[in-house]
Amino acid sequence: MTANPTESRVVMRGIRKAYTGVLALDDVDFELHAGEIHALLGENGAGKSTLIKVLTGALDRDAGDITLDGKPVSFATTGEAQEAGVSTVYQEVNLIPAMSVTQNLTLQKTGNRFGFISWRKARQEAQKKLDRLNLDVDLDRAVGSYSVAIQQLVAIARALDEDTRVLVLDEPTASLDAEETAALFQVMRSLRDNGIAIVFITHFLDQVYEVSDRITVLRNGCKVGTGLVGGISRQELISMMIGRELGEVEEAFKGQRRDGGGETVLTAKEVGRKRVLSPFDLTLRTGEVVGLSGLLGSGRTELLKLIFGAIRHDTGKIEMTGGTAGSNPRASLEGGIALCPEDRKSEGIVGELSIRENIILSMQAKRGWLRKISRSEQEQVADEMIRALAITTPDAEKPVRQLSGGNQQKVVLARALASKPRIMLLDEPTRGIDVGAHAEILTLIRKLCEEGLALLVASSEIDEVVASSDRVAVLRDRQKIGEITGEKITRDNIVKMIAGDNG
Repeated sequence: MTANPTESRVVMRGIRKAYTGVLALDDVDFELHAGEIHALLGENGAGKSTLIKVLTGALDRDAGDITLDGKPVSFATTGEAQEAGVSTVYQEVNLIPAMSVTQNLTLQKTGNRFGFISWRKARQEAQKKLDRLNLDVDLDRAVGSYSVAIQQLVAIARALDEDTRVLVLDEPTASLDAEETAALFQVMRSLRDNGIAIVFITHFLDQVYEVSDRITVLRNGCKVGTGLVGGISRQELISMMIGRELGEVEEAFKGQRRDGGGETVLTAKEVGRKRVLSPFDLTLRTGEVVGLSGLLGSGRTELLKLIFGAIRHDTGKIEMTGGTAGSNPRASLEGGIALCPEDRKSEGIVGELSIRENIILSMQAKRGWLRKISRSEQEQVADEMIRALAITTPDAEKPVRQLSGGNQQKVVLARALASKPRIMLLDEPTRGIDVGAHAEILTLIRKLCEEGLALLVASSEIDEVVASSDRVAVLRDRQKIGEITGEKITRDNIVKMIAGDNG
């Protein structure tokens, strides 16, 4: 199969999709050429997943038109899309680990008219799929025994048929190392050269520039722009994704910035985990806010979880004054570290429990379940935290799921504070909350700093990092690439470092 790389394979015009109270896609246009690798970029909530689901039949669109090779299409299911030549491989590889490579590749096509399986034909079909990718693996071996990279390639082989025209790859390199990523890119280029149109969803900018032909950026459900990779600089691309021009600096709290902080309470040396985060060095000091900045997928959350012990590090050492860190969450709690996770719905609050019960969870875990906190002490702690953080509720017994997003976030912070930590790890502390609550939480961060806590705050909002940090650690593509301190903490400098332009 060959194709003109400027020939339109998919054209989406005026695509609109709304959920209850949320406009996920707002009049979005997207054009995919035959024989190209097209990077689809944007931060969380930008609309990438929704656009792909509309294209592949996983979601109905509310408005707009789609053509495939010039013919109008409207897929009711992903099966219909695949029959038409549009296939998707998701980040979480959808294979059956205990089954063989052959079984995974031919699961839907191994029966004959009498219901029996012809394994000879199945193996022939499987081998044909692997040959298309120049992939040499044992057809009879359980697919789960292979590396993640091989599983990813098997998933791509399964998605490809003789008439595949469009292949969507959703974060295919998220769990791959550099060599595995290079092997995948070789396959992608080969498929592109054979006329297949590839949509490449990723958060790794280095990979975008290495393998892509064109880029489309979405932000807040709208298309921001499309262009050739060579025509968009890294700084321009980051500005498109985050929605601000370079040089716009948030001045709030700038005058309160501190140089140096107090005594060192935690030191991480060459701490990392293969496939998760490259080894990094970091120090935390009392009375200091260290911001973690980087695009989505840069490793901010992983760094916090490595320090807390929610992810075990396999290199380096974490040393903490008067406590332990990095081995497991309970040891970190006992040593005086509290983590407020990014996803408050699934990792933060327990929706069925009351505000009081949520607030005392970490405090009880730190004390040990054999030394139960009395009801009166629970009520006292909960009432103190409700007053201190101005949580809007008639009483502490209200189910936490009934609170607004901002108040739920305050409950997560209250739980962390109730355990009396020396170090607080905050992951996206203001995501998904209203402007008033946003300001309150930024003010609280500065207040906690003044009271002597050491804070490590990860945020995708660069203005927020500039506003609240005394020191900023910048990450890119799962590596810590540098730090910025004092008056050099500006939006311009952070974006330049993320883009790799430090000069």
